[in-house]
Amino acid sequence: MGGDWRIFALGSAVFAALTAVFAKVGVSDIDSDLATAIRTAIVLLLALAIVVLRHEWPPAARLTPRTLLFLALSGLATGASWLCYFKALKLGPASRVAPIDKLSVVFVVLLAALFLGERLTWRAALGSSLIALGAILLAV
Repeated sequence: MGGDWRIFALGSAVFAALTAVFAKVGVSDIDSDLATAIRTAIVLLLALAIVVLRHEWPPAARLTPRTLLFLALSGLATGASWLCYFKALKLGPASRVAPIDKLSVVFVVLLAALFLGERLTWRAALGSSLIALGAILLAV
């Protein structure tokens, strides 16, 4: 799927905002872990449908142990993130939970510099600091 990565990143932000609002309503009457399980099942079905419809299933040779390991670790991290996020939404207001969740941007910048060798520029440091400050101001 081609296109400018910025469009997909913006789409991610818009859908993440909708996720917070929809999830806050959806989790109000049930356990947050059950809500996460339902959401995860729907995400799985959607992703599988897209892969099947676009004929994107790769040959087994492309699924190396390293690829599978890191996708599994990513999946575990996603699951842990979603469980925490839904529990936070169950207990707190979406308008204060979401900004704290967006501190993930700051963590990604730092982890990408440490583990992926991405350059930590003054712009990234300043932007990350502003995101952190904004999250703190919105959350307190």
